[in-house]
Amino acid sequence: MYRRAFLRAVPFFVLYAYALAQAPPAGGLAVKLGLERLQRLGSVLMIAAHPDDENTALLSYFALGRHYRTAYLSLTRGEGGQNLIGPEQGALMGVIRTQELLAARHLDGAEQYFTRAIDFGFSKTADETLRKWGREQVLADVVWTIRRYQPDVIVLRFSGTPRDGHGHHQSSAILGLEAFTAAADPARFPEQLQYVKPWKARRVFWNAFAFTPEMERQALQMPNKVTVDVGEYNAELGYSYGEIAGMSRSMHRSQGMGAAQRKGSQPQVLTLRGGEPATNDPFENIDTSWGRIPGGAAVGDVLKKAMDEFELGNPAKSVPRLLEARKLMAAIDHPWAALKRKEIEKVIGEAAGLWLDATTNRSAVSPGSKIRLNVAAVNRSAASVQLMDVRFSGMTGADQLSAEPMPLNENKPYTRAFDFSIPADQPVSQPFWLREAPSETRYTIDDQKMIGVAQGPAILQAHFRLRVGDQLMELTRPVVFRYVDAVRGELTRPFIVVPPASINFATRSLVFPNSDPRTVDVEVRANLANAAIQLKPAVAAGWRIEPASIDVAFQKEGEQVTRTFTVSPPAEGGTAALDFPGARGIRTISYEHIPPQTLFPTAAVTLVRTDAKLLSHDIGYIMGAGDDVPQALEQLGAKVTLLAADDLARADLSRFDAIVAGVRAYNTRADVRAGHKRLMEYVNNGGTYIVQYNVMEGGFGGRTAVSFEVGPYPLKLSRDRITVEDSPVKVVNPDSPLLQAPNRIAAADYEGWVQERGLYFASEWDAEYKPLWEMADPKEKPTQGGTLYARYGRGVYIFTPMSWFRQLPAGVPGAYRIFANFLSANKVTQ
Repeated sequence: MYRRAFLRAVPFFVLYAYALAQAPPAGGLAVKLGLERLQRLGSVLMIAAHPDDENTALLSYFALGRHYRTAYLSLTRGEGGQNLIGPEQGALMGVIRTQELLAARHLDGAEQYFTRAIDFGFSKTADETLRKWGREQVLADVVWTIRRYQPDVIVLRFSGTPRDGHGHHQSSAILGLEAFTAAADPARFPEQLQYVKPWKARRVFWNAFAFTPEMERQALQMPNKVTVDVGEYNAELGYSYGEIAGMSRSMHRSQGMGAAQRKGSQPQVLTLRGGEPATNDPFENIDTSWGRIPGGAAVGDVLKKAMDEFELGNPAKSVPRLLEARKLMAAIDHPWAALKRKEIEKVIGEAAGLWLDATTNRSAVSPGSKIRLNVAAVNRSAASVQLMDVRFSGMTGADQLSAEPMPLNENKPYTRAFDFSIPADQPVSQPFWLREAPSETRYTIDDQKMIGVAQGPAILQAHFRLRVGDQLMELTRPVVFRYVDAVRGELTRPFIVVPPASINFATRSLVFPNSDPRTVDVEVRANLANAAIQLKPAVAAGWRIEPASIDVAFQKEGEQVTRTFTVSPPAEGGTAALDFPGARGIRTISYEHIPPQTLFPTAAVTLVRTDAKLLSHDIGYIMGAGDDVPQALEQLGAKVTLLAADDLARADLSRFDAIVAGVRAYNTRADVRAGHKRLMEYVNNGGTYIVQYNVMEGGFGGRTAVSFEVGPYPLKLSRDRITVEDSPVKVVNPDSPLLQAPNRIAAADYEGWVQERGLYFASEWDAEYKPLWEMADPKEKPTQGGTLYARYGRGVYIFTPMSWFRQLPAGVPGAYRIFANFLSANKVTQ
């Protein structure tokens, strides 16, 4: 008995621990989890605004504990968030955070959906958010997701009131509550009804945030509530749902969301906001058995027998029962039966130990290229399985490939190779929501059925038609590139289509601080042997570029050359786009916690003509979380040196005219905090030190500003920010040298900013600091903590949490002129 109990308990703990850390559950564990899920016909949908807003503990509780179909609808992909791991912003940030959400769902067992709304940065009111997004358009997307997903229970993560803080947070609850009713009304968004039917969820809850014991106490005292304990320990999995939540939430690395794996009781309060009352359970009086659909009872009986007969060490024993249940499901015309047929086919494959794989011999190809497709199939059990055919989809001509029938004998690999030519008109790979130009606040997605989808299907898929027992079924696999890394072992990359040749620029913006011509270097790379491209630039009137075109031809794939154009700016200031019609850039996003992502943006660079004088030319830059400010400073004519830990500890800092601390440098680098005294000595001896924004440490929700040693005199950081990018700027210290020389700053220099003015302003500071500006968001008290200037010894210190990391790479002319003054501060005041 002891040995049997040990074998039943230990494998679940060990296998699931490994599964959560490395790969999806597999083998007997996956089959058991699948059997439990197959018996549940209940669904829950959580709604919030951003990646990392979701309650991962509640998601894992419903998905892995209660075995309900569980999903998170994030209204945005998080494009406006800060990036703690690299320089990506905007759409690139959205790609990263989309993949982080998918990695999180991979761990907590839930599904992921989105609307077309774009995270345009921090908003302080729901009115502003809904106006910018387009209330009806985003509401339509939420209604569409509810109608298609058909949840029994909806959970709002926010209240829809100013309590939520962020306007996006408030709006997610406002829209979620309205969609709860609208989804059931056939008069609302009737154009959707050609694809879906109206759907009435049984109830909608608000799952209140409770960051402190006091907030938790208040939540537990709310009326009309249901309480669930997400700290419940699952002995089979070897974790509580709170621990799984910590793993899942820690996938949001770009936001610095590493979370503890909490043990012990963790009550979560769900407060009823609409629908049928409930007092004991979120699914109270909701039949989640197969008895809820006509003809389903017999399916439930068979699945119960399969569960009773299940053996962890011999999951293939369950295949006959699963096939029996599948046959009964096929006779039922109901959305739940259709969904569960797909689920049970996956479980049958896992029970039979089937390994089905489709790979290419190249990770990236261009239209017209030839590739080798390899398929492999292994039946690692005694189950009767025959491979009937393998078909491909996703590209023209792929469906003409096929494989002959072949019995899959136990543990005997089957392999087959196909030669295939990529169609000459095959589009390059691109996240589907980025294929069309978006508006400022919403993506353009023409295909209604793609709205809400987290990511599109693989560009090429293999469909394995199998006979398992006496039944035909199909399992689909994406075509990937599989390889072995010398350090990390076997890995895969998405298979992508790239243009024959791509071009890139060293910087997003090219600054002309005077009327002199400048050269533009264009990096051209061959993605295909014998590729050719004509570089034919286009630019706005008033700008001149020579030569008019350059032809580039390659012999080998992977060759790279640089070609140079000369650009002459107009006499007057302004910005323009320099693009190369028909050409594409290439941008690969590669971080260890998400699959590599490759994008092909339009080939363009922003040209900025602004009178910007710089007196300091040797700049040290302390990179923090990651930004593109150094490249921007080089556009002013500066020589920028990135400072490592050893430089801060031992190098001669006096050789630099100015040193700049990058975004969150004090948050992310212990060597910067350790070297702060030495940096202050540099200032005292005559240097200029500029510190960009850092995040307050400690406190909660911005209510408590805390001390943070970033300057020579005391100052306190807060969560104060100016979110309206064109908020009026009042100069409070007009005689400051920072505003006078070498560039005289005027009202026009505060125009054309993007997303925001700044963030994490100072709330209190020593009298030695002198503020430059006063600004406020609409209907708010003005703040002067956006930039502080102080003399320290013979040098200059500037604390400036304005969002230079956005403005400079975006090519905002005034930002260059102001920052040039900051860099030149000690040259002017000496």
